[in-house]
Amino acid sequence: MSKRAYNFCAGPAALPEAVLKQAQADLLDWQGRGLSVMEMSHRGDDFTAISSKAEQDLRDLLVIPSDYKVLFLQGGASLQFAQVALNLLPEGGKADYIDTGIWSRKAIEQAQNYGAVNVAASAKKYDYLAIPGQNEWQLSKDAAYVHYTPNETIGGLEYGWIPETGDIPLVADASSNLLSRSLDVSRFGLIYAGAQKNIGPSGLVVVIVQEDLLGRARSSCPKLLDYKVEADNGSMYNTPATFSWYLSGLVFQWLKEQGGLPAIERINRQKQELLYGYIDNSEMYVNPIAKNDRSWMNVPFRLQDERLDKVFLDGAEERGLLYLQGHRSVGGMRASIYNAVSLEAVQALVAYMTEFEKEHG
Repeated sequence: MSKRAYNFCAGPAALPEAVLKQAQADLLDWQGRGLSVMEMSHRGDDFTAISSKAEQDLRDLLVIPSDYKVLFLQGGASLQFAQVALNLLPEGGKADYIDTGIWSRKAIEQAQNYGAVNVAASAKKYDYLAIPGQNEWQLSKDAAYVHYTPNETIGGLEYGWIPETGDIPLVADASSNLLSRSLDVSRFGLIYAGAQKNIGPSGLVVVIVQEDLLGRARSSCPKLLDYKVEADNGSMYNTPATFSWYLSGLVFQWLKEQGGLPAIERINRQKQELLYGYIDNSEMYVNPIAKNDRSWMNVPFRLQDERLDKVFLDGAEERGLLYLQGHRSVGGMRASIYNAVSLEAVQALVAYMTEFEKEHG
């Protein structure tokens, strides 16, 4: 078997090798049952055990309070842009949104289809290179909820703090940083996260919602998109994404085996400090994001001479350093260093960047 490459893809992202090996073993024969984990009934005892354990392991990792429901749904985080509004924004109501980049703007565009949206703050005034402090926010007193994006995968902005919204529920699109470090779930009304970053493969979205927020869906909300319907049916109102759910459960087990989120946070801190530290001390590479607002998970950077971009990417590919090209909307480079991307991978990237700078600087 050839050596696995170092995968810096923003999503679907790297999965832990131990998880892939377990899935490989279970693909044809799950625990001696003579069938694949993809072939069993989602309502049978076998899959019920898988789904229950996955939920409990996630609850353990995040220390989720008992008055929150955990849902394993389909449609990815992008469907949540509409689903949140359909469930939490009443007819004629208003919601506050914070604009820090492409993903938060997509959420704003969808919510505007269902009610009034107050963009309470925007990073546009900082060219999306810094997050406006909460002292700059213009929150509404009558908002149904406040929505923000803790980590912008494309722009590389991440909040190092949780907003204060008083009695108004805080909603977070935590797709690209959930499980990267410890989090006080009790500060949120609802958290949603597409799986394909730190949770598992694509095809699944995790929703963590306070029970008090269930049962508020507007009458026009499709039944399948009603959080209460999904909660009452154990996320199985219709057939769920069973393989994605199963694989995510393996990732949760792997995280617990690593020592949980405090241990993962220490490693993630090392990785981002190593990469940003090299970029900041380099004369060839630059990251323009305000230092206090830099993402731990998605590190965009540019070469001082953009004519060298293709040479850099071709050389990286030859060395098994994959998917370093920046998002098409912003260009440059981007290294996504999620949980399953090892410290060794980041060390290999920095070694190549050093070599490249010596050769072309």
